Amino acid sequence: MNPRNHQIAALILRVAMGAWFVTAGGMKIFATGLDRFVVDIENYQLVSHDLAVITAYLIPWLEVVAGICFMLGVLRKGAWLAMVGLVLAFSISVGSAWARGLDISCGCLGGTEKISYWRKVIEFALYYVVLAYIAYVEWRTPGTPAIDSE
Repeated sequence: MNPRNHQIAALILRVAMGAWFVTAGGMKIFATGLDRFVVDIENYQLVSHDLAVITAYLIPWLEVVAGICFMLGVLRKGAWLAMVGLVLAFSISVGSAWARGLDISCGCLGGTEKISYWRKVIEFALYYVVLAYIAYVEWRTPGTPAIDSE
């Protein structure tokens, strides 16, 4: 694949991932409500009620803003870093719940469906691969060839 095709693939992935995060944050804010997300965060048993409330009211908006910036290419490195931070926080939270055997709803899209931990492992692995690919393609040192450039 030539460098131009890698740029196009990275753009498509950036827009898709940004749209996914806008959707996830928007569902929490507008569909099920932030009060429901407070309950979902509390189910992880990682933080106090007050911190759960603060987190529940901030995370969805961060998802929306970071997703929009990621899609539009505005503040790309900052949006990328926010995405990595969110995925890392989600991974740690879900991993902690799994390790403690909690049977909870993940709260990812504001629903009440019980979490499938193996599905989350695959989802997070996909996020990390996509984010790493985007970083490699978009921010490699100028003058270095892209993957398999010919």
